[in-house]
Amino acid sequence: MKQIQCKMFGHDYHVTRNVTYHVKEYTCSRCKKQLTTNSNGHLTELTPKFKEINDVLERIHYKRDKKSRSKKSYSKLLVFKH
Repeated sequence: MKQIQCKMFGHDYHVTRNVTYHVKEYTCSRCKKQLTTNSNGHLTELTPKFKEINDVLERIHYKRDKKSRSKKSYSKLLVFKH
């Protein structure tokens, strides 16, 4: 029944995971089909290979974002007056 609704009305995708600012994972609320954004920005089916790639991308993105935020906070703390 759920697949019939998707065939007639189209999928109802919702973001289930933000991997980076540009890469996200989506799931259809009706049929539970999972998609992700590929390197060209198009949606592709979420395979185990893409799942692993997204895990690595998320780790790298988190580390870089964390490092850049810590550098910004240090630059604000150093104030020199003459």
